[in-house]
Amino acid sequence: MAGRIARPARGRVSAADSAAWQIWADSQAQSAFRRAREREEGGDHDSAWAWYERAHRLAPDSAVVAFPLAMARLRGGDGQGAAHLLRALTGRFDFREGWVALAAALLMAGEDAAAIAAGQQALSRHVPSGEAGPLFAQLAARAGRPGWCGLSVSGRLCLGGGAPPVTVLIDGQPLSDLRDGGVLPARWRRARRVEVLAGGAPLLGSALDPAALQRIDGLVEAGPEGVSGWAWHPADPDHPPVLHVRDARGRLVRRVVAAGPALGSDSVLPLARPRRFAVAAAGLPPGLLHVAGPDGRELPGSPLAVDRGDACADDGAARPPPSMPPPRVGVAIVVPVHGDRAATLACLESVSASVGDGVAVIVVDDATPDPVLAAELDRRMREGHIRLIRHRRRLGFPRSANDGVRAAAGCDVVLLNSDTLVAGGWLAELADIAYGAADIGTVTPLSNRASIFSWPGPDALPGDPPRPMPDPAAMRRLMAAARAANRGQAVDVPTGHGYCLFIRHDCLAGTGPFRADLFAQGYGEENEFCRRVAEVGWRHVAAPGAFVGHAGAASFGTVRPALLRRNLAIMDRLHPGYGALVAAHIAADPLFAARRRLDLLCWRRGGAGWRHAVLLVTHDQGGGVERVVRERARMWRAKGARPVVLRPTPDGCRLEDAAGDAWSATPRFRLPVERDLLLAVLRASGVDRVEWHHGLGVDASALAAELRVPYAVHLHDYVWFCPRVALVDPSGRHCGAPGPADCVVCLRAGESLLEGAGPVPARLSAYRARSDAVLRGAAAVWAPSADTARRMERAFPGLAIGVAALEDDRAIAVPMVRASARRVRVAVPGAIGVEKGYEILLAAARDAAARRLDLEFVVVGHTSDDEALMATGRVFVTGPYEEGDGAALLAAQRADLAFLPSIWPETWCFALGLAWRAGLRAVVFDLGAMAERVRRTGWGTVWPPGRPIHELNTFLLSYGRIGAATACPRENRETSTLHPVHDLPTLDLASGPAAPGGGTR
Repeated sequence: MAGRIARPARGRVSAADSAAWQIWADSQAQSAFRRAREREEGGDHDSAWAWYERAHRLAPDSAVVAFPLAMARLRGGDGQGAAHLLRALTGRFDFREGWVALAAALLMAGEDAAAIAAGQQALSRHVPSGEAGPLFAQLAARAGRPGWCGLSVSGRLCLGGGAPPVTVLIDGQPLSDLRDGGVLPARWRRARRVEVLAGGAPLLGSALDPAALQRIDGLVEAGPEGVSGWAWHPADPDHPPVLHVRDARGRLVRRVVAAGPALGSDSVLPLARPRRFAVAAAGLPPGLLHVAGPDGRELPGSPLAVDRGDACADDGAARPPPSMPPPRVGVAIVVPVHGDRAATLACLESVSASVGDGVAVIVVDDATPDPVLAAELDRRMREGHIRLIRHRRRLGFPRSANDGVRAAAGCDVVLLNSDTLVAGGWLAELADIAYGAADIGTVTPLSNRASIFSWPGPDALPGDPPRPMPDPAAMRRLMAAARAANRGQAVDVPTGHGYCLFIRHDCLAGTGPFRADLFAQGYGEENEFCRRVAEVGWRHVAAPGAFVGHAGAASFGTVRPALLRRNLAIMDRLHPGYGALVAAHIAADPLFAARRRLDLLCWRRGGAGWRHAVLLVTHDQGGGVERVVRERARMWRAKGARPVVLRPTPDGCRLEDAAGDAWSATPRFRLPVERDLLLAVLRASGVDRVEWHHGLGVDASALAAELRVPYAVHLHDYVWFCPRVALVDPSGRHCGAPGPADCVVCLRAGESLLEGAGPVPARLSAYRARSDAVLRGAAAVWAPSADTARRMERAFPGLAIGVAALEDDRAIAVPMVRASARRVRVAVPGAIGVEKGYEILLAAARDAAARRLDLEFVVVGHTSDDEALMATGRVFVTGPYEEGDGAALLAAQRADLAFLPSIWPETWCFALGLAWRAGLRAVVFDLGAMAERVRRTGWGTVWPPGRPIHELNTFLLSYGRIGAATACPRENRETSTLHPVHDLPTLDLASGPAAPGGGTR
């Protein structure tokens, strides 16, 4: 079916599964975005808003989606919602429309001070647009300013809000009696700040930032035909950029205007309007060319040379390594610097604290635009803490690195990014490894973010968030752990990494510099250097005994993807096969053992102070089971036991410390070959009980037996006797839990968990016998509802099962009764697949359309085929939501009731509680825990499964209109064993494990 996304194999979510889902989500987001634009162009702003919301939920990181959604919220009067998006966007991208919209949203939300600050950003760094004048005037009045000011790229002054003639200070030098439209002298272009005063008071927008106002985003590339690229002024998109092409001696060769639209450019800035340019090779001299704006700042990709067949050739040959390690020499740390004052100063502080004053620290200031940072670097130089090299204009990382290396001639060099943190012992470890063999040219430590040098690196699972930048305390712990686990270890790698690269002096002396002529501002220059020297015998190694924190992905802003693409293409031309070499390294994963040692040491240290641990065995499918495991872990932590989560991986399993922090270890085990190691780690962790939350994964009963500890089984579905898990047959219908003969027919017809060869009846019998033994061997078996317990007891007669609710329904406010006179809107919360009633919902939508009923559905979540549902014209699908946002999103749909069409007997269903918290009464089928809960609370009604769809729709229509008149009465009885999951009884181990099957009934 078109638009349907395939389900991942049960019990395993692979990287391929995640990639397939992402491709599907991206296509769905693009479709939703197109529909939003169509509705917007047609004047249907409410519908456009809904489609933008869907696109955002499917592509939450897309700025292209987020900005129009913010504008839709702003038009709809949701100032706070718009501001929430715009704060995030302007934190990532500095663009005029974002700051203006943020100021308007904050003003609407009543946050005047923040709105004024946003207006200041919009004016000081961007050319004001005419339509924003009234907003700026309002902000200036509220700020008590005499008006507002702006400046165009051509230097024309813009004054508004009733501003009188003003005085302009260009780096403190005054110009008096200037009026709106006056043009500043050319020296403003090289100034650091332009202040605009009226009566001695600054206007809103002052001080203006000349560098920001003139900046040009773009990219230049070279080929046999000449140079070409794209460029635009983010501060003034309507102004065509003027570019100067100069030769290697600085002589002006050509003046180029980027004019026509550049379709297909790589800019990621919202509302980018790049313009294309090109200069034919015939009009260009040989050698390096510099392409820059009028202020002298080079365009990313510059300098470069026209490719006339030898542009990538290297002038010098590298010398091979010596036969014996040379004597050690001094070390110099080279730190190229441009912006991000806080990160840069934190880096320098960590270097100073870790190596003292005996190591030379050479800072290359690559024309930082931050005067405070420049002044701080000057101070550190005067006090003797650093040697400082300063560029008058920005030259890029490769040339900055080369300048630092030249200043450190004769020394070993560590190239260190300014967004790193180091801790004691890092430099000594790198140096020891570098001199461990004669042919080691470079050494790279482990990091939280450094491609093949990352920890946990390939051990991460699909969906794992990236490791954050460690704070100084975490850095000290990680460095100490790395050295304790891997001191003296060297692992061969195909290339070093420039975030922290130790280069031995004799390797440097025998090679040319980084290829600044090819790699411009950076990306790939260290890889090219490493492959160049590898060709004559030098080795590159990782030092897993050192760990350096790295923020990463912060350089080059919005042109980063374009520069990366350009430079990777150059790398492939220089060193064919480089990509395959790295891929082979990743597949072989020679750093696995070193990361494992670090994992286990950090795991052991993370367990210090815990006397007991509980192992929670789960699957990797997320959903309600994941939520229960999270709640159980929280409960155990509060009770003083360390909660250890075990979940399956494609080749085994992984442990997670649910009591730890973002830097807790997650050791991974390849099963069955590392089963003994897994058991040893669990014993050393003090595991004295096991909770088995799902059978799709590792056999918890076998682990418990080998650990000699009791285990409890927590039921979340019917996998124990149904190899199809949910009592749904291959046709998508609830089977009713028939006898073995019917089960055999079902299993022959569709996918299931039955393994092995042989007749289906024999395999099914063995499957259930195994489950019976596991359940009766448990110290306790817990079901979320009485209905679940009854169904399990029918399958396993005599099995004692306790009932423990996963939520306290009594704590939820009584949902409102709604009676609609308009079209009845039915909310369907959750992830709606086959078992959750997708086919029922699709049939209901088609019937409502065919009969032209005043009935529509909104799925708050996602489905197995959104497009087919929405094609009926009676369904809208919001897209996935975060757990904490569900109730608010559901309430925002202004639905008249909720419908949960699950066709299997749910064991609980968190979506039902979500509907109630959103104030909606619910219609559910007379199946499972949902029917039990609705009857007990009276907050909705049950409907017989199997009735015709047209009858269901007629009922939903009437129920939505008359509300309480059709609500089912609340039952007066309560289940005596019903209690929330966090109050679920724990095993008393003081007198030994409970008897098998001894759960509370």
